Amino acid sequence: MSRYTEGPEIRDAKAPAGPIEERWEKRKFSAKLVNPANKRKLTVIVVGTGLAGGSAAATLGELGYNVKSFCYQDTPRRAHSIAAQGGINAAKNYRGDGDSIYRLFYDTVKGGDFRARESNVYRLAQVSVNIIDQAVAQGVPFAREYGGLLDTRSFGGAQVSRTFYARGQTGQQLLLGAYQALERQIAAGTVTMHTRHEMLDVIVADGRARGIIVRDMVTGEIERHLADAVVLATGGYGNVFFLSTNAKGCNTTAIWRAHERGAYFANPCYTQIHPTCIPVSGEYQSKLTLMSESLRNDGRVWVPLRKNDTRAPGDIPDDERDYYLERIYPAFGNLVPRDIASRAAKNVCDEGRGVGPGGLGVYLDFRDAINRLGRDAVEKKYGNLFEMYERITGENPYDVPMRIYPAVHYTMGGLWVDYDLQSTIPGLFVIGEANFSDHGANRLGASALMQGLADGYFVLPTTIGDYLAAGPFGDVDDEAIAEAEIKVRNKIDRLLSVNGTRTPDSFHRELGKLMWDYCGMERTEESLRKALERIPELREEFWQNVKVTGTSEELNQVLERAGRVADFFDLAELMCLDALVRTESCGGHFRAESQDADGEALRDDENFAHVSAWEFSPSGEPVLHKETLEYEYVKMTQRSYK
Repeated sequence: MSRYTEGPEIRDAKAPAGPIEERWEKRKFSAKLVNPANKRKLTVIVVGTGLAGGSAAATLGELGYNVKSFCYQDTPRRAHSIAAQGGINAAKNYRGDGDSIYRLFYDTVKGGDFRARESNVYRLAQVSVNIIDQAVAQGVPFAREYGGLLDTRSFGGAQVSRTFYARGQTGQQLLLGAYQALERQIAAGTVTMHTRHEMLDVIVADGRARGIIVRDMVTGEIERHLADAVVLATGGYGNVFFLSTNAKGCNTTAIWRAHERGAYFANPCYTQIHPTCIPVSGEYQSKLTLMSESLRNDGRVWVPLRKNDTRAPGDIPDDERDYYLERIYPAFGNLVPRDIASRAAKNVCDEGRGVGPGGLGVYLDFRDAINRLGRDAVEKKYGNLFEMYERITGENPYDVPMRIYPAVHYTMGGLWVDYDLQSTIPGLFVIGEANFSDHGANRLGASALMQGLADGYFVLPTTIGDYLAAGPFGDVDDEAIAEAEIKVRNKIDRLLSVNGTRTPDSFHRELGKLMWDYCGMERTEESLRKALERIPELREEFWQNVKVTGTSEELNQVLERAGRVADFFDLAELMCLDALVRTESCGGHFRAESQDADGEALRDDENFAHVSAWEFSPSGEPVLHKETLEYEYVKMTQRSYK
């Protein structure tokens, strides 16, 4: 699929003009309102119960809408948001260290390598201060200073301390806050919860999203659910690489099936490699474990100066160590953004100075922090993370440095949405990591939780009203429902009928390795063309030789995985095409042909200061629509963290 056509430019018609500080207030005032009596007549489907989906469903229920909430887990509490560790950004400036809404906006635009919309990012920074108040009111146990104020710590890409945290369990605590709010609405009858249901298609009737087709994962029953609007909050697609820090269940099916229905897919090549992950230890692994970026506050990253140095870390004196981030980027040191830190780790390992099995690791060392602060203070800040590391590796990080290596973590690409978070299908809204809107080509640490809760608690509940004010939208055409249901059943029947010899996981693992090798931390024209040649061959083999045991009328996890892997094949092809077309380097997308003399990413603002929004084509030749990015407030410059 190296062929594509270019379509007309796409424009965000909902973004207000005028001073950036006033745009969100302007949009809130101009958005149509729905009176309380009419809200009771409107139904909204929310797919996903993580931070974005849980907070959205709870807030929409509180506003008086009828909400149907769906997740494939057995409880909303198992959404992958629970795995987030390090913190959530907000421009509260409790530290008095120079932070502000504008500085958070500036850092986020710069951190995204000038490939995000200014209006969206500024709104995110504005709303960030409300999120903390909301979470505190819910009882989220943020860390506090001695005087009782909420504590903050530093994260990559910023020189101020703006990250609020609850030890290494911030995602869990924030999710429990959203979950409690959701359960309150379930008890009140405004939200109906459907657990163990997987969305397999969007029902589009008369040009609007009017519902979803789901499979009851326990009984296998195919169900239709109708509404006046549909909200997707289904997370990112990092598991296309097989090995990632995502939960095994994370997948692309919901947003990919919406893409097939007409929702444009934006910037699929923007994937984030997290620099602080426990290295791969063997072929048996099915996922990787993240160690929070917050550890880079006090941990120092280094490798031996000498190649192939196999000495124990404690036997290597300081003058034979290379604290390479501090050396290369003195202004930010160990707190450079994730894409910068990841490539730097890859470079020193490629030079033969990596540590651990296969030389694919660098040290994250807390020796100096323990000597400076004392073990008790370090344990108070990071104790559960240190315990997790020891349980997985058998090594005590209080005594020896952690070993870390970059791994796939987050996806900045996703379904294209306008300022109202509405996709190119009217009535289909997309929030959190499932959309592309706020992070550009690289997400700064602690900004995922910020975006998910901003979208769910504050942005979507305002903007969806503007759309729903024209509803209710009447009965849904039976033919549209039947067509979507038949499409889902046919795909399931096709998967069950192959009866080959290979498991879905074996195909997924092979696809993941191919993607990591050819479209991972570094991409080249040659590698991407190889991937685009091999992916269709592997997909063809999948459809001829996959083995799906059992039936569709029962709990069947093999069938679930097979459907998700089939969608990953199609997504992987689009990712590689997007990466091939974007011949610049920016953020998490590093084209080896486009780097400066120091090996840093070299953007091409003249040709690529745009969002790439891909339209699905049944012919297999997707259509590229470009949304021009304009920067009025943050001048586009070559990023420097030196």
